[in-house]
Amino acid sequence: MALVSEFLGQLTLSYGGEVEPTFPTVVAARDFDPAKDAARIETAIKTKGVDEQTITDILTRRKDDLITALKGALSGSLEALMLGLMKSTAQYDASELKASMKGLGTDEETLIEIVCSRNNEELAEIKKVYKEMFKKELEKDVAGDTSGDFAKLLLALVQTKRDEPSNVVDYEKIDEDARCLYEAGVKRKGTDVATWISIMAQRSVPHLQKVFQRYKSYSPYDMKESIRKEVKGDLEKSFLTLVECFENRQLYFANRLSDAMKSKGAKEKVLTRIIVSRCEVDLMKIRTEFKKQHKRSLYQTIAEHTKGDYQKALLSLCGGDD
Repeated sequence: MALVSEFLGQLTLSYGGEVEPTFPTVVAARDFDPAKDAARIETAIKTKGVDEQTITDILTRRKDDLITALKGALSGSLEALMLGLMKSTAQYDASELKASMKGLGTDEETLIEIVCSRNNEELAEIKKVYKEMFKKELEKDVAGDTSGDFAKLLLALVQTKRDEPSNVVDYEKIDEDARCLYEAGVKRKGTDVATWISIMAQRSVPHLQKVFQRYKSYSPYDMKESIRKEVKGDLEKSFLTLVECFENRQLYFANRLSDAMKSKGAKEKVLTRIIVSRCEVDLMKIRTEFKKQHKRSLYQTIAEHTKGDYQKALLSLCGGDD
């Protein structure tokens, strides 16, 4: 698969809108010939033993209507990666959310990662695409698969009522929110979770960054320490994810990737989901944060913990070493 890096460097996928992402590792291809690519994929699928190299080379830079055939030709993590790349970012997120709530049990980890890390614009697009793809409202599915304060937090986020950033810094409101977070948690016995949800689901990210700084003047603990003391389980994980993304979203993803590759192998589902969902958005910046935080490159870490064609596709999507 010597050509994978060359082809992946030219990858083209469907963008949700006309505004290009700021820090992608995946960009538009030149001289796109869909008929030629389709013919090459068809030949690769019909080849005895399946020509996985050609399929990987083309699909990591092209999108075409060959999903059914590919499902029969590929398998495992490589199949999941290839099929993920054929969707827009919003379509992929919507599909992952649907899968996390499908059948018996709920994949709370996926639900938390996506809902708590996406901004207003991203969540609004996911909701729109989710309804188009599955003929159901995302809110209804979330409500049906979760319960209690965890459900209330996720639903508050999915409703996309977060304030947009303002050029005016409201220091009085910052102080008020910091004090309310403290009085609703550390200061009292028990936790007024509704107040936490209201503030964290509705205030703008720049405002919340300043609130968390001000919070330290009221509480002996920072916001993340307070969350760990006040709530547990999925609610704790959700609030922590929110705070980490408010502070530095790319660092959050870098740490998620690191955690997925801490053991001898790798949590390939998590690895695939983050690489596919962020390669057109901010993977370049995630790479930078990864190297800064973990003292080695994301590229090197992926190379150590994955193998085969799946590894080569991930490395090419990574966009290079640092």
